[in-house]
Amino acid sequence: MKAILSLCLGNNWLFWTITGALLDGTYALISGNFVINLAISSMQVVLRMISFGCDYHWSFGQPRFDKKRHVQRCHVCSSGRTCYHALQEIGVHSSKYSFNMYLCHLIYAPLYIAGPIISYNAFAKQLEAPQENYSVRQISAYGLRWVLSFLLMEAMTHFFYYNAFAISGVWWQLSPFEIFLIGYGVLNFMWLKFLLIWRYFRFWSLIGGIETPENMPRCMNNCYDLESFWKGWHASFNKWLVRYMYIPLGGSQRKLLNVWVIFTFVAIWHDLEWKLLSWAWLTCLFFVPELLVKSAADAFQARSAFGAFIHRELGAIAGAVTISCLMVANLVGYVVGPSGVKSLISRMLQKDAYPVLVYIFISFYVGVKLMFHIRDLK
Repeated sequence: MKAILSLCLGNNWLFWTITGALLDGTYALISGNFVINLAISSMQVVLRMISFGCDYHWSFGQPRFDKKRHVQRCHVCSSGRTCYHALQEIGVHSSKYSFNMYLCHLIYAPLYIAGPIISYNAFAKQLEAPQENYSVRQISAYGLRWVLSFLLMEAMTHFFYYNAFAISGVWWQLSPFEIFLIGYGVLNFMWLKFLLIWRYFRFWSLIGGIETPENMPRCMNNCYDLESFWKGWHASFNKWLVRYMYIPLGGSQRKLLNVWVIFTFVAIWHDLEWKLLSWAWLTCLFFVPELLVKSAADAFQARSAFGAFIHRELGAIAGAVTISCLMVANLVGYVVGPSGVKSLISRMLQKDAYPVLVYIFISFYVGVKLMFHIRDLK
């Protein structure tokens, strides 16, 4: 069955190319707003264009990928299969950098509207040899999990009105604790919304024999630092940014500067709005101290059980601070906006807000300790 699906769907690039064009045109006619539709699609297309150009340019240079070292560390490649990272890093033959393949990569139907984002090298290799990491049974189970997630979203939209409070602007009339709940609820709603969108198109792509990165590999409530949060939120975009921006800009040698460039690009890529730029710069403002603290913590070596205990407690406190900062950044970006920052601050500095802030911080601290325990068990 898998071979039949791959033959009928995965390798027929012309079918998927035409379907992508028809899908985009049909959606534009139904929505009646071609400009908005074109903007949504072009965001993804631009990333694929850059991917093709960079992969083609790098194919003329010396390979940077150490395959033997990677196989020793990767459980997928060590088992005889090929992981997505290897597909991405190992270049394809020069004949594969053709206009037909380029066009197919740009408007491949399952990934055309929303992704997940896939590099050109990984896409071209899987057109020749469809993915073998997921069996038909695993793909079916993946689709069933999507259906269950969709039912959860339906329940949330019927019984929890986070977005209505955020969009209507009545949040400023609520108590500090209710404002926190709205911000936290909006963040979870957004996570589930994007999970449904990205996993639907990834499921479609897997049926066609193309494996893409999982955009939401980890629950957002199981992240206690900004770095792991952004690696687990739109992960395919994170991989794209690392490969085509972060490493060419200098990588870890210029990490503190690269963060500002990359998050500004991410904000502009989404839309040119002040609230998104405010979100990006606030995130960077919180991200830089975290990187400095992590660097200092890595250099610290606990020489006793008490020292290890103190190190763990300080890590939990730092994690609670990070989650608090992440909440503030997303409140500004997606709930109150830049114009509501002053109202939010004045509301949180009132006397009745102090116990709420302490309670929230303690909750985050306990949550981070639980996350530590989960990571230790793994």
